Amino acid sequence: MNWAEVITAMLPEHLLLAGIVALILVDVFVPRPRGALGIALLAVAAATAAAASLGFGGYEAAPFAGQFSVNPAALLAKAIVLGLTIPVLLLSRDDFEDSRFHLLLLSSLYGTLLLLSADSFLTLFLGLELMSLPVYALVLLAFRRDESAEAALKYLVLGGAATATFLMGVALLFGATGSLALSAFVEALAAGDTLSTAAVVLIVVAFFLKAAIVPFHAWAPDAYQGASVPVTAYMATIIKAGVLLAVARFFGAAEIPRGMVELLALLPLASMVWGNLAAIRQTSFRRMIAYSSIAHAGYLYFALLGTGDGRFQAIVFYLLVYGLMNLLAFAALPRGRDDSAGDAAADDLSSLKGLFQRAPWAALVLAAAMLSLAGIPPLPGFVAKFLIFKNVIDAGYTLYAVIGLVASYLGIYFYLRVIQYAFMSEAATARPATTRALAASAALVCTVPAFLVAIFPGWVIGMF
Repeated sequence: MNWAEVITAMLPEHLLLAGIVALILVDVFVPRPRGALGIALLAVAAATAAAASLGFGGYEAAPFAGQFSVNPAALLAKAIVLGLTIPVLLLSRDDFEDSRFHLLLLSSLYGTLLLLSADSFLTLFLGLELMSLPVYALVLLAFRRDESAEAALKYLVLGGAATATFLMGVALLFGATGSLALSAFVEALAAGDTLSTAAVVLIVVAFFLKAAIVPFHAWAPDAYQGASVPVTAYMATIIKAGVLLAVARFFGAAEIPRGMVELLALLPLASMVWGNLAAIRQTSFRRMIAYSSIAHAGYLYFALLGTGDGRFQAIVFYLLVYGLMNLLAFAALPRGRDDSAGDAAADDLSSLKGLFQRAPWAALVLAAAMLSLAGIPPLPGFVAKFLIFKNVIDAGYTLYAVIGLVASYLGIYFYLRVIQYAFMSEAATARPATTRALAASAALVCTVPAFLVAIFPGWVIGMF
């Protein structure tokens, strides 16, 4: 074993691990521990810089052959995931004073990074569980909200069902191919026999459940609403990114057989339609984002129908844009009088009425995020959707692409409703809206890369 290679290839993971150890030591030995946010930010920022430096430097290695490897595309994807976590940490300052949130978040993030380098289903399972288990506790950290315990239980039960389904699929995959390497999935995908097909379907369904694809979406609205704003932002961006990038990793550039096309087209289409229609009826901002995320998960799975060469590019670019816009929206949310204790009014869409008069910068940022999520040109959300549907059409699935395009614009109404509340409705109170302490910093961290993505989308796409 080459220790220099192990240290270099896993440098982002090692830096996160150093942050976790530092948080534990401070918690144990300092009588009144403070500075958890600073330690977590330092660890994540250092890991982001390490991943980006290695990725742009073209570094490639397999320190644990057959289990863990890195290449420039995977390292840049890690840099994106890590970078998106920085605004989440900034938003958490008002909600979490102790280190529990930061410890759990860094632990979950460590699992997400493992997913992006997994070469076998053993490593993939380890990363999946390390990513998921801390999030069950993160949802429960908002225990002052009445619904948080129920939301955490639903998430735990359905997450356990997804894990069981995944393990059953992997067991059948091993029986069919005699291997646990990710390449065995591509082999089973092409085989077409009953055992191989059953293995592929179970693995895909497990990840459908993790990503909240219809009809496996019931946990998402309750979990998003029951959690605090930073945790909801983390689930909507980082967890979604980890799941979809793992799916992209084991599908690779494999051609989708005809029998699997319907599974990868019809359920994502149902997610687009149901997610957008259900979001129209919501009065809670977090529940609306939950149903929006169900629809966006449909778009992301739709990318698997595209040609193999452009599949990973389309998914990474979409996740980058989707993550930035969601985090911008959460950064712009006004903070209620008792939001930390679960004040329901603080999460109600009506709290956005007159936001432009009370906090102009927050209203403008929120409007830009909503329009981009709706896919309105020339914002980056339009480019991301265009890239996915273009790849689907190039692969020969024109009808599915047309249906998907129609379904995607069902969501314009509820995004525009948020803008209407912010700009065209009278505020219930003349009191200035208050945002989170570091909301402006979080918005700035998201705005700069969002401008770059909007102006130079080709350069960003070309990195992958």
